[in-house]
Amino acid sequence: MSNIRWNDTLQLSWQNFKDQPDPNTDVVAITASGMTFQYSIKKSNNIIVGFTSNIETNFYPEKSWYKPERANAHILSHEQLHFDITELHARRFRQQISKLIVSKNLPKNLDMLHNQIQNDLKNMQDLYDTETDYSRQIEAQVKWQKQIALELSNLSNFKSSN
Repeated sequence: MSNIRWNDTLQLSWQNFKDQPDPNTDVVAITASGMTFQYSIKKSNNIIVGFTSNIETNFYPEKSWYKPERANAHILSHEQLHFDITELHARRFRQQISKLIVSKNLPKNLDMLHNQIQNDLKNMQDLYDTETDYSRQIEAQVKWQKQIALELSNLSNFKSSN
């Protein structure tokens, strides 16, 4: 099965989680999602004159799993938000790239932005799990869902294209 690209009409279902669950953990589900990033530099007379970039948000079914006997809609919505947080960072990344000035430092700047956004993404995913206690804190879960929805909406100009 191929990766699932993020789009604002797609909601994950348990059928998307294809990997075998880890029997040696209390964890009920794992969402594997991430961003792919590519860029191409345009040069004229060995001077950088422009660039294109592509950033995609993906869900990886073959690396995601759940325990059917313990899974429910609430946990699925928690897992969906992990995917949405990845998309939020893809949008932030696209926004930052849109502000870059073309210069000889462009490749270095793109790589630095990429490393920073990946670091920010990991930190937010960890904070999300900590503050929601992996979905068990219902109020915190609701707060996160509202916050991420708002941030996604604010950056809708930078959403993933389908």
